[in-house]
Amino acid sequence: MKIRCFVTSLFGVAVVLFGVVGGARGADEWFVLAEQAIKSTDPSAEIKSEGDRWKKDIKQVKFSVEGADVEISKVVLKWDNRRDDTITNIGVLKSGGQTAPKDAPGRKARLTSVAVQYKILGNAPTANLKVWGFD
Repeated sequence: MKIRCFVTSLFGVAVVLFGVVGGARGADEWFVLAEQAIKSTDPSAEIKSEGDRWKKDIKQVKFSVEGADVEISKVVLKWDNRRDDTITNIGVLKSGGQTAPKDAPGRKARLTSVAVQYKILGNAPTANLKVWGFD
């Protein structure tokens, strides 16, 4: 009986340790795919894929802005080997704010570029737009 309790306890400790070590190793996180200054004189911007960050499969994508409030009317996500995904009427994104995450098509996908139609509000000449990916 004592051996059975000892083995059960040892098994329980092993499961907990494996879960902690395994969870730390495979942690999902948000990272910046691209960052671009957008101008109040332009109605849209296209952010093309470049660098190793774009070669990564992602599960979700979101956007954030800094420097000014921006009204985003349309975003087109261009996926590698998948149909383009259009998001409309996102609304006003306050400076320092971010959009809700959008799931990638399928379990994971690779984003090749992003087209954004926007209007910078107020008198700010530029704002900084960031594209985030969740791995």
